[in-house]
Amino acid sequence: MWQGKGTLILPAYGPCPSRTDMDKASRIKRLKFRAWHRGTREADYMIGCFFDRYGTEWDEAGLLWFEKLLDEEDVDIIGWALGSLAVPPEYAGAQMDAFCKLDFVDIPR
Repeated sequence: MWQGKGTLILPAYGPCPSRTDMDKASRIKRLKFRAWHRGTREADYMIGCFFDRYGTEWDEAGLLWFEKLLDEEDVDIIGWALGSLAVPPEYAGAQMDAFCKLDFVDIPR
């Protein structure tokens, strides 16, 4: 908001809540949005459908794993899922195994 000549007053917002400070419902909503708004339809379906299928079952460690995964580039995530790129050790495990099956992708026709 402008006040006077050349003075910009910004509202005082608190610091952004950390991922672990949000309540679980807010985190789930945020993760769902991020999973379905990646930038390409292929990534949206692959990552979004994975979240829709498994997201509500994850414990804290699972949510942290997925949040970290969403920070990665789509081409890397897709490469890991398709097997054209090696999965980094920090993502290897049961969640990545489920992701690589791709049996959760439901593309409307």
